[in-house]
Amino acid sequence: MKMLFFDFRESEKEFFNNNSLNDFDIEFIKEPLNELSVLSEEQLEQTDVISVFISSNVTENVIKKFKNLRIITTRSTGYNHIDLKYCTQKNIAVFNVANYGESSVAQFTFMLILSLVRNLIPAYIDIQRSMVNHPSYEGRDINKLSIGILGCGSIGASVAKIADFFGMQVYVCSYEKNKEISNFAQYVSVDEMLAKSDIISLHLPYSAETHHIINEESFSKMKDGVYIINTARGELLDIVALYNNLLSGHVKGAALDVVECENVAVSNNPLCEDSSNCVAKALIIQKLLSRPDVIITPHIAYNTKESVETILKTTFNSIRDFSKGLHTNQLRG
Repeated sequence: MKMLFFDFRESEKEFFNNNSLNDFDIEFIKEPLNELSVLSEEQLEQTDVISVFISSNVTENVIKKFKNLRIITTRSTGYNHIDLKYCTQKNIAVFNVANYGESSVAQFTFMLILSLVRNLIPAYIDIQRSMVNHPSYEGRDINKLSIGILGCGSIGASVAKIADFFGMQVYVCSYEKNKEISNFAQYVSVDEMLAKSDIISLHLPYSAETHHIINEESFSKMKDGVYIINTARGELLDIVALYNNLLSGHVKGAALDVVECENVAVSNNPLCEDSSNCVAKALIIQKLLSRPDVIITPHIAYNTKESVETILKTTFNSIRDFSKGLHTNQLRG
C-alpha cells in the first residue's frame, strides 16, 4: 500500500527503525495535512492510505484531491479534524486509536495538578531570576482536596485511582460506572460534582454535545478557589469563561494541555473552521500564558515512548485488519 504519513515526529523514529513494515510503501512528511499542503500528482494519484495527527485538517476539499484514497487513519482518539461524513459517502475507511493514554495521560494530569496546587512553575521561574518569595508559593496538601472527574473511561478511571492513592475524595460524573473504582469513587451528577470539587479534571471525548460543557454557567456552580485541569480536548472548555473567572479570582488556577483553536493558538496554523473566532481565542490564550496561576502545555500528555509505540502499532494493525475484511477501530459517520 502507498501511504503518506503526515506530521512525522522525532519520537516516532524508533518505532520505524525497529519494525519492518513490508506491506507499506511509506513516504514521511513532517508537516500536517491541510488545504494548503502541496502534493505531487503522483502522490495524489497513487496514495491508498494517509496517516495524520490532530494538527491536520482533513476537509472534504483535501480528500477530493486524492484519486484512489481508501483509508485515513488518525494517530489519536479524537477525529473531529477529519470530515467523517464525507469519508463515509465516498467509502473511505477512517480509523482512530482508542485507550492509548490510559497511563501516560493520567500521570501527566496528576503532574499538572501537583504543579498547579504547589505553585511549582512560579517558584521555578522566580529562582531563575533570583527573586524568591516564599509566601507566594504556599500551596495545599493534596489529600485535603477533592477531585471531580468529568468522563470516566480508561483515562478518567486511571486518574481516579491515582487520586485515591493520594487520599483525595473522588467524585465522578460519567455515563457508565467503572467497577474498578466503584469501591472508593462517588458517582454524582454534573451539578453536584461542580459544587463539591476543589479540582475539576476533564476526560470526555469531544462532540457537538460536549462542546463548551464547561462554560460560564458551569463556573457559577463551582466552589470559590477551584482548580481546572484539561488534558482531553480544548473545545470542552470555554476559554473566555475560564479567563473571566481567573480574573475575578473565582478560579484559583488552571492547567491546560489542550486549548480551543489549538492549531491557531499553539501551532500558528492559519486554517480553522472559524478563523476570526480562533484568532480571538488565541489572544485570550496569550493572556493566560502571562498568568502565574495558569499552566499551558502543547498537547503532550500522551507523549511517552510507550504511548507512541502503542499508537503506531494500533494504526498499522488496523490497516492490515481492514485489508483482511476486518474493521478494528473503524469509525462510522
